[in-house]
Amino acid sequence: MKPKLLLCMTLFLPLGLLRWEEMVSYDGRFRVLTPGSMTEKVDTLATGIGQIEYHTFFYQPPEEAADDNWLYAVSYCDYPMATVHSDSIDLLDEFFASTIDEAVAVLDGALSYSSELELQGYPGRFWRIDYSEGGQIVKNKAVLVRNRLYTLQVFSLQGREINEEAGKFLDSFQLLE
Repeated sequence: MKPKLLLCMTLFLPLGLLRWEEMVSYDGRFRVLTPGSMTEKVDTLATGIGQIEYHTFFYQPPEEAADDNWLYAVSYCDYPMATVHSDSIDLLDEFFASTIDEAVAVLDGALSYSSELELQGYPGRFWRIDYSEGGQIVKNKAVLVRNRLYTLQVFSLQGREINEEAGKFLDSFQLLE
């Protein structure tokens, strides 16, 4: 292919297609496509089952980016081995229900829907929360891998939550095993 033709084809591609990059976390044992470079933050949370280290990677597009979503995040934390495990079938429904309820409460929102999912053989849930008096939406995808919980989130304004970027981010998540 001639260089001029390749340059012309590149100029006519939508700008959103050119900025996505793969982020790999070897410590977190996952990869995901993101619309920009993610920032990592680690918090230690005191819980009823002990201290939990909570790792979050996030990307907030600049205002001029005209992105339909205002925040992309992926996080993970390891629960103590005796508390929850992805093969504990009897506890999974209660674990995910509690996780979803807590997310709704933190945002003072309303659960719009939730459904079960499976990722690479591991159990998970997908759910949406409407919050800020219905003006904002967060789509969540969570997967429990042994005792590690992964959560992906995409935050959008009401009316802009159905977009290719949200699906691309949420669907691109893969475990490194």
